[in-house]
Amino acid sequence: MKIKYLMAFCFFSAITCSLFAQDEEEPKKGFDKDKLFISGNFGLSFGDFTLVNISPQIGYRFNNVLAAGVGINGIYSSARSRFINGQTASRENYGVVGLNIFGRVYPIQYAFVQLQPELNYTWGKLKEYDPDAVYKLDGKLVPSLLAGAGAAIPAGRGAFIIMAQYDVLQNNRTPYGEKVFFSFGFNFGL
Repeated sequence: MKIKYLMAFCFFSAITCSLFAQDEEEPKKGFDKDKLFISGNFGLSFGDFTLVNISPQIGYRFNNVLAAGVGINGIYSSARSRFINGQTASRENYGVVGLNIFGRVYPIQYAFVQLQPELNYTWGKLKEYDPDAVYKLDGKLVPSLLAGAGAAIPAGRGAFIIMAQYDVLQNNRTPYGEKVFFSFGFNFGL
């Protein structure tokens, strides 16, 4: 009698376990729009130093380790220096427009290294007020190669991005200067 109960228990246990088993989803093949993300740099500052930076990017997360994308750069900056009496001594205006591509490798889940080659067109002007003089900075194509590392802190379908980058080419007209610079942003999942 005990054997019948034991066999019945084993039979129902096996059926119950199979009812809870789930089929694994087949990985999607080809392009998956859920792996697209939008990010970039956006900045505004007004006053004696004015900065307008609109540099969006779109990327694709190929897998848990690799992401890549493209972007455009648009930066305008203006700096005004003053005499001790408060009057304007000089004003500098600079502009940058360009294209970039980037690649990211995530060696661990929330940290990445990034390489971003860019080609920017830069121009500018310096106006001095005493004595009056205007100096023009002719337009020039300027390559940059940004290397950096950062963290991606998940937030819903996106992530907060914190990055430190450096322009390794150090062209004399690079818009990034000679030091490491930091950027903060958000990747929006599509």
